[in-house]
Amino acid sequence: MAYNELFEKWLNSPALTEEEKAQLSAVTKEEEKEDRFYKELEFGTAGLRGKVGMGTNRMNRFIIARASKAMAKTIIDNGLQDKGIAIAHDCRLFSKEFAKLSALVMASNGIKAYLFEDLRPTPELSYAIRYLGTASGINITASHNPKEYNGYKVYWQEGSQIKSNISDKVLEYINEMDIFENYVTLTEEEAIEKGLLEYIGEEVDEKFYEEVLNQTINDDNLDKGISVVYTPLNGAGYKAVTTVLDRRGFKNVHIVEEQKDPDGTFPTIEYPNPEDTAAFEYSERLAEKVGADILIATDPDCDRLAVEVVHNGEIISLNGNQVGALLVQYVIENQKTQGKLPENPYIVKSIVTSKMVEKLCEENGIEVFNVLTGFKNIAELPNTYDQTKEKNYVMGYEESIGYNLGTFVRDKDGVTTAMMLVEAAAFYKAQGKTLVDVLERFYEKYGFYLDKTVSVTLEGAAGAKRIERMMDKYREIYAKEISGAEVLTVTDYLSEKEMDLKTGEEKATGIEKTDAVKFSYSDETWYTLRPSGTEPKVKLYIYVRGEDKAEALAKIETVEKTVLDLLYSIE
Repeated sequence: MAYNELFEKWLNSPALTEEEKAQLSAVTKEEEKEDRFYKELEFGTAGLRGKVGMGTNRMNRFIIARASKAMAKTIIDNGLQDKGIAIAHDCRLFSKEFAKLSALVMASNGIKAYLFEDLRPTPELSYAIRYLGTASGINITASHNPKEYNGYKVYWQEGSQIKSNISDKVLEYINEMDIFENYVTLTEEEAIEKGLLEYIGEEVDEKFYEEVLNQTINDDNLDKGISVVYTPLNGAGYKAVTTVLDRRGFKNVHIVEEQKDPDGTFPTIEYPNPEDTAAFEYSERLAEKVGADILIATDPDCDRLAVEVVHNGEIISLNGNQVGALLVQYVIENQKTQGKLPENPYIVKSIVTSKMVEKLCEENGIEVFNVLTGFKNIAELPNTYDQTKEKNYVMGYEESIGYNLGTFVRDKDGVTTAMMLVEAAAFYKAQGKTLVDVLERFYEKYGFYLDKTVSVTLEGAAGAKRIERMMDKYREIYAKEISGAEVLTVTDYLSEKEMDLKTGEEKATGIEKTDAVKFSYSDETWYTLRPSGTEPKVKLYIYVRGEDKAEALAKIETVEKTVLDLLYSIE
């Protein structure tokens, strides 16, 4: 059906309230009508994510109810309906309402919903699924997207995000269903009375905090007077992060008051993404007042975390690869010193994450697995080795500031990471060092690794088509040489082949099929292109190694210009 026909169908549907119809009537620009109705929000392994509003390409109560009904049918298909489902939400507009709606759809299908009574961090939902032994989990969150967005993130019984076999079945059901059908047949009171809705909170909180605190490596040899500035960016992290830091004995923690309370309008920042240095504006002001050593920001659902460090009086921002390397080094070296490094240890990182830890891991007998982007892929290995006991998980991370330590959570975990980073900073401060000092020693030993992520944003239907053309055409016109370094291998994750351009040999990638392509050059430069799974973007991940920072910066600049010039030439 054409977008304008769908617009009229929605506008005239008796399922919409007068207020909802008024919202649609206010849409007069054809471009916006098309954007709201030219497609349906696509349900995938990341669930759903989009702008809030009326339309098939928007997050609204109709989309949520239908997805929840499809999830309920999938749970029943797998014979797991008696295990129930855990449901949480973040601070965003309509998050609480969408979470309750999801719970009532589940209850209406005979599946008990364990609904958090208020917002909670994403890692706590992952933990709750495992602790309560539920079949699945739903989190209403759009992570770090702008305030106009919300999302519907789905987990399976291991506590990790669903894989394609589940998402494909859910999508199949969605496509068969009437979006305007009423999928709620029980009231809240009826669901509670029938034992199909239970509000949860403090008990799960305490068990979660206990597991977080169990990840502690050092309690002695720490400068617990370390000065910490923390901002939850008006999201879900405040209670959990401050609780675990306090219980660890870190009392010199300063909260950015303007960003402490949950607020889905994010009044102090346009884009609540800790990767964006603008997210630290208020934190940096506070840091100067209190003499901070380390600044930490978590995103609205508290699964991702960014760090700034005060070094020689200057505030230095660390990226996801640098923080990941610091955590790997701290955990490995201290577990090894204490005789706590497990047998057959391994770490997991994504294919677009820097190789900078690989030599460190090799020296310490740690196996490194590289998997597709998305924490569901990182969690897949602990899920597997839980059963076989062949190998022991140390940690997982990806460059987009997502980290996981321990196996009690199977997703990115901003709460545990915040505690461990403060512990590491306090450990090194007791030796007169900052995290930047430790990073510089790392570079001296292993080489100067530098990386940069660049996004090409193309909105709307026309943008989506151009993104497809860019990905297809670039595979043909890629740069054969950059600054005298020639391309050695092309790894195409869509065709699942790695081509050695010197020998002509091909081998399988051994990784699940996805639209991404990696180019590796003779000077250890490599970059990967892929379309974002959650935003209208082509993402370019650039990685270089230089003898010093100046050489690495020059390489980054050249690669970025070369690749972007080629990309923008594709109309």
